[in-house]
Amino acid sequence: MTDAAAAAAIAQGPDAQPTALVERDGVRYTLLGTAHVSKASVDAVLAAIDTGAYDTIAVELDPHRLQSLTDPDALARLDLVKVLREGKTALFAANLGLAAYQRRLAEQLGIEPGAELKAAAQQAQARGLSLKLIDRDVGLTFKRASQRLGWWGRAKLVAGLVGALFVDEKIGEDEIEKLKQGDLLEASFGEFAGENPALYAAVIAERDRYMAANLRELALPGGDAREVLAIVGAGHLSGLARHLREDDVAPAIVRADLEALEEKSSFPWFTMLLAVFVLGGFAWGFWQGGIDVAAELMLYWVLLTGALGAIGCAAAGGHPLSILAAFVASPVTPLHPALASGTISALVEAWVRKPTYGDFLSLRDDVATLKGWWRNRVARVLLNFFLTSLGTAIGVWLGGAKLLRALFG
Repeated sequence: MTDAAAAAAIAQGPDAQPTALVERDGVRYTLLGTAHVSKASVDAVLAAIDTGAYDTIAVELDPHRLQSLTDPDALARLDLVKVLREGKTALFAANLGLAAYQRRLAEQLGIEPGAELKAAAQQAQARGLSLKLIDRDVGLTFKRASQRLGWWGRAKLVAGLVGALFVDEKIGEDEIEKLKQGDLLEASFGEFAGENPALYAAVIAERDRYMAANLRELALPGGDAREVLAIVGAGHLSGLARHLREDDVAPAIVRADLEALEEKSSFPWFTMLLAVFVLGGFAWGFWQGGIDVAAELMLYWVLLTGALGAIGCAAAGGHPLSILAAFVASPVTPLHPALASGTISALVEAWVRKPTYGDFLSLRDDVATLKGWWRNRVARVLLNFFLTSLGTAIGVWLGGAKLLRALFG
C-alpha cells in the first residue's frame, strides 16, 4: 500500500475519523482527529499504525498526562509534603477534579478517556517508532488560563474543577457529543470555556499553535521524521492544520511565548497593606485608650482569626495538633507574604497522619463520595488546606471590620 493510499484508507468506513494531510519542509504530516471517548477512535488509531506507513507517532499528550494514562500507580509516589510546600495544592486539587471527571466518563461510557492516545503511545513503543508528546503541560495550561481571567472568573473556574470532585451525576449527552467533536480539557471546564474567549484561547487555540510548533520542529536539521502520524482531538484538527501550514516563526520562539507566565509583582502589596492596617490599628488603640484598648483589639483579632481557622481545620477532620497549628498560625499568616495558615495546618496534618500508599491508590475513588474525603488521608489534607484557609479569610474580614469600627466608629 502506498503512503497516499494508506492515508486515504484511514478515512473510509461509517466510523471514519476526520483527517488532514499537510506536507512541509520535507515531512508529511497525517493529522488524525479523534474522539477521546470513542472505541472507533481507538480502532482507527490502531489501523493507521498497522499500515506501517509512519516512522513517527505524535500524540496530544504531555509527559504528566501520558504517565497518568500508562502508570496508574504514579499518584501513589507523589510527595504530598512537597506539593504543599511549593504552593501547588490548588493545582493538585484541579488535577484531581479532571481525573474525577474522566473516571465518571469511563464508568458511564465503558471506555477510558484518552484510550486512543494511550494505545498510540503503547503501539509506538512496541514497534520501535519514534514517539513525540506534542501537547503543552496541563499545569501550565491551567496557569495561563487562570491569568487570563479576572478574580471572579478564576473563582468560577476553580469552583467548577473542584466541584467535579463532589458531583457524581451522569454526564449529559450534550457534553458527550462535545467530547466526540472537541477536546477533553475544554469539556472538563464545562460551558465556561465556550462562553469565555480568554479561557478558550488558553485551553484550545494556544494549544493548536503549540502542538503545530512541536510538529514543525521534527523537520529541523538533524531530525529523521519523514512520515508523521499526529493523533489529536477532533476539535484541534482545523486549527492545528492551519498553523502547521502557515506559521513561520521558529518553533522554539513559539513555545517560549506560549509557556510564558505573567510576572507577579515582587512586592506583596496586599499583605503589606493589611499588615500596616492591622498593626496600625493596634497602635492607634494604644494611642487613644492605652494598653487596655490595644490589648482588647489584639485579643479580638487573635481569637477571631485563630478560632475560625481552627474551626475550618476541625471541620476537615483535622488532628488536634493540626487544629492547634491552625489556631496559632491564622492570626499571623495573613500579615506575612510567605506564609499561609492552610499550608501550615495541612503540613502538620500530613506529618501527624502520614498518608499511606493505599490512600494514594484509592484517592480517585474516595473523592467520588463525601465520606471518602474524610476517610482518605490525602483528601483530608486537601480539605484541611482549603477549609483552614477559608476560616482564616473570614476571620480576617470580620477582624478588619472590627478595627474599622474602632478607628472610625
